[in-house]
Amino acid sequence: MDYHKLLNQLYQDFNDRKIDAVLAHVHTDVTWPNGWEGGFVHGKDEVRAYWLRQWQEINPELVPVSIHPWPDGAIAVDVHQIIKDLNGQVLSDSYVIHVYRFEEGKVRSMSIEQK
Repeated sequence: MDYHKLLNQLYQDFNDRKIDAVLAHVHTDVTWPNGWEGGFVHGKDEVRAYWLRQWQEINPELVPVSIHPWPDGAIAVDVHQIIKDLNGQVLSDSYVIHVYRFEEGKVRSMSIEQK
């Protein structure tokens, strides 16, 4: 599987707010970080609800800078993360690492690490 191509497309779809396109590549029992409120959400429905809630309050743009496999099979994405309020004011401009684990070709989990 070409994870590089898939992940780049997922970030583009997230930034375009194409929620169904992103969730089509997410495992039914996904574990996803709630980077905005804290903790984790589980399953596609909770991820959808989290994103919809988030997009009502803030406007995140996530740009992958590099993608590389880890020895344990995870895929790490260095991400430029720009968070704006709904009026376009930049609230945060930082770099983080998103770590993905796949199962059956779908995103099974994602975690966020500080760079």
